[in-house]
Amino acid sequence: MKKLVDRGERVVDDMVAGFLACHAATLEPVPGTPRAVRRRNLMPDAVGVLIGGGSGHEPAFMGLVGEGMADGAAIGNVFASPGVDPILAAIHGVDRGRGVVQIFGNYAGDVMNFGMAAEMAADDGVPVETVLVTDDVASAPSDERQRRRGIAGGLVVFKAAGARAAQGADLEAVAGAARAANDRTRTMGVALAPCVHPGTGQPSFTLGATEVEWGLGIHGEPGVRRGKLMSAADTVDELLTPVLGELAPSRGDRVALLVNGLGATTLMELYILAGDALGRLRERGVETPLVWVGSFVTSMEMAGFSLSVTLLDDELEALLRAPASAPGFSIRG
Repeated sequence: MKKLVDRGERVVDDMVAGFLACHAATLEPVPGTPRAVRRRNLMPDAVGVLIGGGSGHEPAFMGLVGEGMADGAAIGNVFASPGVDPILAAIHGVDRGRGVVQIFGNYAGDVMNFGMAAEMAADDGVPVETVLVTDDVASAPSDERQRRRGIAGGLVVFKAAGARAAQGADLEAVAGAARAANDRTRTMGVALAPCVHPGTGQPSFTLGATEVEWGLGIHGEPGVRRGKLMSAADTVDELLTPVLGELAPSRGDRVALLVNGLGATTLMELYILAGDALGRLRERGVETPLVWVGSFVTSMEMAGFSLSVTLLDDELEALLRAPASAPGFSIRG
């Protein structure tokens, strides 16, 4: 697959430089590292919210830094964890004396590197709370949620934490909001075609002309099974069944729905899928006061999408409705 890059070995650094040049009015590099960004004019006397992960998921993670969202993001190579040094620099870069909540997907490299950075920050006098995103129902059974991957539902977790921090809450409360959002969110995705890693030029996996991969991860990790391409409505049913089976919303419950494209799926398709999903939820008597449609947590140019459902209560709904302004996600007040 053709890709528009200048230097294959510097694709991430060039991307970060271009991103910061485009958003220089609101975002800036974290001092001491080329692999982390933060908000300009950070709200004083607030808990810091740091997110991060590998590149290739744009607009996550840099594009989710902004008012009412994350304060900063640490950036790794394509589909790889950020290094300890940029994470540590980012922790210090978003700390305003009240500690930092760091949120990232449950992947071994991220767990190790963010964990080491948190320990080093604590030695420097910065308390850090860690929240793992574990929304992917396909990656482990429900009784082993601690093993699950973090995928598109991370957007909901970041949003809840950013809104709670903007209220001036303390470290424990901001981390608690993030954990509550994660606990109430489930996601499952499907891929129609792979992405191509810019470093290798090779597809992340192969599929037949009419095959799809159910439950894959956002780095191209294998899903739970392969099957034949189906209609949008049937595909939505296939994804919602395990998601709603775990959340078990009752008639009259409220949920947030996130229809997330993986990179190459058109808005035309995503809106068709969203309409089908809303219809299924309506048939169950479930209200959907919050709906987001777009490509927020991608896998470069992978074709496919995921559905995330968040079971709302009054507090979580208020946090998710709060104003936010980031390059990749915004909510007007």
